[in-house]
Amino acid sequence: MSDSRWVINRDSFTPAYLKLYETDRSIFSDRVEEAYKVLRSCEVCPRDCRVNRMADEHGVCRIGRYAMISSASPHFGEEDCLRGWRGSGTIFFSFCNLKCVFCQNYDISWQGSGESVTAKDLAHIMISLQQRGCHNINFVTPEHVVPQIMESIPIAVEMGLRIPIVYNTSGYDSMHSLKLMDGIVDMYMPDFKFWDREFSKLYMAAEDYPDVARIALKEMHRQVGPLKIDAGGLALRGVLVRHLVMPDNAANSREILKFIARELSKDTFINIMDQYHPAGQVPGTPHKYGKINRSVTRKEYNDVINAAREEGLYRLDDRWR
Repeated sequence: MSDSRWVINRDSFTPAYLKLYETDRSIFSDRVEEAYKVLRSCEVCPRDCRVNRMADEHGVCRIGRYAMISSASPHFGEEDCLRGWRGSGTIFFSFCNLKCVFCQNYDISWQGSGESVTAKDLAHIMISLQQRGCHNINFVTPEHVVPQIMESIPIAVEMGLRIPIVYNTSGYDSMHSLKLMDGIVDMYMPDFKFWDREFSKLYMAAEDYPDVARIALKEMHRQVGPLKIDAGGLALRGVLVRHLVMPDNAANSREILKFIARELSKDTFINIMDQYHPAGQVPGTPHKYGKINRSVTRKEYNDVINAAREEGLYRLDDRWR
């Protein structure tokens, strides 16, 4: 992370959404109108449920007109470059457009714990996190509520929002949503989970996930490029890819790392994560999910790290926790 090529001056840094707002405020109203249009026949995510969420109809994600939030607080469990010393201002959105059977936030993504919020409510939450000293606003699982986020941004800007925005996603994002976020998001943090379509179908009920994720990551990289930090090591702009190592899944990991190195950039910052453990539906259905009904071994994890290095990827967050 200390490579001077990726260090920029925080004092001269302006978040993307502020630059856009100062250039032409009408862009925001146009984007909000476009967001409403996408919600009326929902194409917010690749599920394309076509329900009218403006009329509070529900599709796969089970969210209608308003977003739901499970929690919002300074978070110290993120990567060092995001959490810093005052925390990342995480906003956990309820429900999800994926159905990961192993989800470690099952109560949030499947059961939907949380409360509905208006655009103004969401803007107040962002300002509150900024006032508490958070280094950034970190939208967690935003794929299905991008229009609601877009609606809240200009309100938050008028209220004084001035810190970078992180889009913390599974990678199952539509081009509709990513185009809405172009020039708004400072940092994209996708988790590229599976390369194999059959695994994606079995474990996430989304056979097209690998194809969607590849397109989405390319678009994210086009928008913001490799991760850039300030002199103190805090991230300001760019893509940070996460990859959760799964049991008995090294071949998938290698293909994902090959894609990142060859079709994004060898300069991509990657957090290769070791914290998988059986959760969600996995422990209760070993007959169906037996292959992932255990934690990852150190050897499996080290094999993935070695594969990354063999591909020339060098900006690795690769600590065995």
